[in-house]
Amino acid sequence: MSKKLARLATALAFATLFAILLGLVPARAEEIGRVGVDWVGNDIVVDAVDDPKVDGVTCHIAYFDRSIIDRLQQGNWFEDPSNSSLDCVQTGPIAIGDIALDKDGEEVFKERRSVILKTLVINRVYDKENDALVYLAHARELNQGSAKMSIAVVPLAGREVDWLNGAPAQRVQPVK
Repeated sequence: MSKKLARLATALAFATLFAILLGLVPARAEEIGRVGVDWVGNDIVVDAVDDPKVDGVTCHIAYFDRSIIDRLQQGNWFEDPSNSSLDCVQTGPIAIGDIALDKDGEEVFKERRSVILKTLVINRVYDKENDALVYLAHARELNQGSAKMSIAVVPLAGREVDWLNGAPAQRVQPVK
């Protein structure tokens, strides 16, 4: 193999490694609080996350952040618990962009909770029948899902909402 080809292969390997490591960096959220819960340094972190496709809605998610002492004592060095709590509120005029309207909804936020196997996720589902945005926080795990979840609802009914791509057809009201 020529020196030029070897350098190219090395550069490609470093670029691939850099891309993988970038994927391990947690998604951006603004930490607004950190509460210590014990003497070994474990904390509950509270982050604010703005919905990227819905202006005027902010979700607050709380999760457990293990300290280095706890990681050394418990073993499991590279993973935080799946537990989380979620609440979402209207923080300004609501303007809804191009969101998924099907029952699967879409991912709004994700943050790794272990090196490879676990991710904390917030999904948004539009509840057409009740005209509301439903936010679900849960852990996505590689080998088994977690039943630990939290839910928050932002009602749209009776509020001024700007649908940037046109409002979806609402449910048919029964005739009395």
